Amino acid sequence: MKKPPDGWAQVCPAVFYDDASTAIDWLCRAFGFEVQLKIEGEGGRIEHSELRFGEGLVCVSQSGGSSERKTPVPGRSPRSVGGTNTQMLAIFVDDADAHCARARAAGGKIHEEPTTSDYGDDYWSDRTYRVEDPEGHHWWFMQRIRSGAPRGR
Repeated sequence: MKKPPDGWAQVCPAVFYDDASTAIDWLCRAFGFEVQLKIEGEGGRIEHSELRFGEGLVCVSQSGGSSERKTPVPGRSPRSVGGTNTQMLAIFVDDADAHCARARAAGGKIHEEPTTSDYGDDYWSDRTYRVEDPEGHHWWFMQRIRSGAPRGR
């Protein structure tokens, strides 16, 4: 498999917000993302953005897709569909407790406080928490405490 283009991760999820511009600012403040690219359309609508977190990349766009597409992308904010999430993003951080405190201070709704899960010597141990952003997306942030045996044994 070829390496992805410079600045891109191998997998790049996309999330949609009713107010993508406000969401981008919040994601940067609360979670520590950095804006790599932001494309604004008519009336300041966010048609596409790329937010970097370490080696990872998340695309954030306005709900409803671009008006220039023949078939608009059917992305919606969880807030606009009764809070339903069809995906949750999991991101590794260096310190789950400190990251949780930052997200809480920015107004994130913590659904699961940082908790350590140990899956045994053959697997791993992580410290993880779950937070909901202002439009209802749920995010998992994880800190690897201990690595287990190599995969494939």
